[in-house]
Amino acid sequence: MRIQLDFMAVLSEWPLLLTGVAWTLSLTALSVLLGTGLGVACAWVRARGFGANHAPVWLQAVAGAYVELIRNTPFIVQLFFLFFGLPAMGLKLSPEFASVLAMVINLGAYSAEIIRAGIEATPRGQIEAAHSLALTPGQTFRRVVLPPALQKVWPAMVSQIIIVMLGSAVCGQISTPELSYAANLISSNTFRAFEAFILATAVYLVLSMLTRRLLMWVGARFLVGR
Repeated sequence: MRIQLDFMAVLSEWPLLLTGVAWTLSLTALSVLLGTGLGVACAWVRARGFGANHAPVWLQAVAGAYVELIRNTPFIVQLFFLFFGLPAMGLKLSPEFASVLAMVINLGAYSAEIIRAGIEATPRGQIEAAHSLALTPGQTFRRVVLPPALQKVWPAMVSQIIIVMLGSAVCGQISTPELSYAANLISSNTFRAFEAFILATAVYLVLSMLTRRLLMWVGARFLVGR
């Protein structure tokens, strides 16, 4: 039996495809900006010689529980809890907001451990030199500790960001109009499921490669070049 592929029928639905790509990139961009900030904050709280020595015990416990809970549960469970569970407590979220929030929370937990490793690898001599120059703890962290820490772990951060971007495909399950949701819709409209998901796979591959190149350039330009 010969299989006849008809990609033209799928490509004729290009507006849906472009909308899906735009939503996927938007979700990823927001999650990177907010999730990395959350990760840096949690990394400081948990890092030896920093928040682990100065932050309140309750804050360390909250940060530790958050990181362990998110890192040890599936992303789809976290997403469904936000979208289906919170309404039971009177807090209803739109699919788009729930998707962004779930991705930020997920990336924040994973990036916290990645960044913490970079922070704890900072030589003590650099910190002591900063103190001798009368820098405050906040200035020491922002100017002396964080930039080289991010430089050390940036490849790992880039890989985690790509994983989160690909994980956004799950958000289509709550009707967020990202790429996998668009592929499902195109499949329903054209009855060409095989072609629709082959095309979606190719687009995800291209997005991953381009995003990785962009993030590595950002790291080389703004971190390594400091």
